[in-house]
Amino acid sequence: MKPAARKLTWLLRAIGIFDLLSLLAVFMPRPWHEWAHGFAGLGALPESPIVIYLARSASALYALYGALLLFLASDVIRHRPVIRFLAWAAQVHALILVGIDWSAGLPLWWLLAEGIGYAGWAALALWWSRSPDLRG
Repeated sequence: MKPAARKLTWLLRAIGIFDLLSLLAVFMPRPWHEWAHGFAGLGALPESPIVIYLARSASALYALYGALLLFLASDVIRHRPVIRFLAWAAQVHALILVGIDWSAGLPLWWLLAEGIGYAGWAALALWWSRSPDLRG
């Protein structure tokens, strides 16, 4: 495997595995959600059922995305067009996340980790997917 393909494969695997960890939040008990919310410096978790629904469903979507990235990592040459599409979409999504995080009043560390981190890995994916090594 050529260097660019190897780097892209490992990047997609790393992000995919990281995103799959969100499955824990889908199934963990509410008291664990409450603890994590407080630990993140966000205060008490609101009691409304929509809050836990949104936490669990967003986590499920992150996990689904992680599974998709692992699938794409199985053959980065064949899946290059989809990888590039998702990387461009992730750039837009990162900007949206920064706006959401900012307007929600989330801490700066959250905004940087989610929005900027998301844009960063997507930029790497775009860069490595430009390589002639990946044009099948």
